[in-house]
Amino acid sequence: MPIHATAIIHPKAEIDIRVDVGPFAVIDEGVRLASDCIVGPHVHLTGQLTVGEGCQFHAGAVIGDAPQDMKYPNEPTHLRIGDHNIFREHVTVHRSNSADEDTTIGEGNFFMANSHLGHNCHVGSHNVIVNGALIAGHVTIEDRVFISGNCMVHQFARIGTLAMMQGGAGISKDLPPFMMSMANNTVCGLNTVGLRRAGFNPAERTELKKLYHHLYSEKLRLSEAVIQGMELFSSAPCQQVLTFIQSSQRGICRDIRDKNR
Repeated sequence: MPIHATAIIHPKAEIDIRVDVGPFAVIDEGVRLASDCIVGPHVHLTGQLTVGEGCQFHAGAVIGDAPQDMKYPNEPTHLRIGDHNIFREHVTVHRSNSADEDTTIGEGNFFMANSHLGHNCHVGSHNVIVNGALIAGHVTIEDRVFISGNCMVHQFARIGTLAMMQGGAGISKDLPPFMMSMANNTVCGLNTVGLRRAGFNPAERTELKKLYHHLYSEKLRLSEAVIQGMELFSSAPCQQVLTFIQSSQRGICRDIRDKNR
């Protein structure tokens, strides 16, 4: 596939022969691109960056630049990207702030225009990050998460599998799997559409609804509700939610109707 005459590619960059590079793209030393990637016009790929097969980088995306961290010691650090990810116009993704930990992205993710992923983030697979979403450093995003436009995620927060953030929402606490956030650090129910589309059967969805009520509606401390929930709700999805909450270091988003949140 062609490399445009105006593209600037460092001689030590490792690029598969089946990579398409558009006009005025810049690919620096340390970049490794697997087969069938498409690098659009004015894209900048930099740093110690490893990219899997079939990834697309649209106009103006900057991938692998230095972390926005005042303590960054200006040492070589890494960003690792899996297969078949899409980065639309002007997306920015930063490599990690230390050699001890990489920024990582799984496969099949869709980063829409002007979204940002900070240093030391760990993103799973098949997530959608919509236009203008801003994700700070050290955030963990599991799988099949949907983050709507102009959402903000505080550093070190975690977002569980199949969770959804509605447009403009912001979180600084952990958002458990399968739940939907609609305002700052709150949830408003389950991501029922996402669960259905993901193939969760009616029994699993019903038990998750009962677990949600148990966690947020019963007159129990959250820690007590989790301990009881481990015995009351045995399905794998429910156990996934409870384990996620138990491992939280920041606390979890509370129900929007909870006046004591």
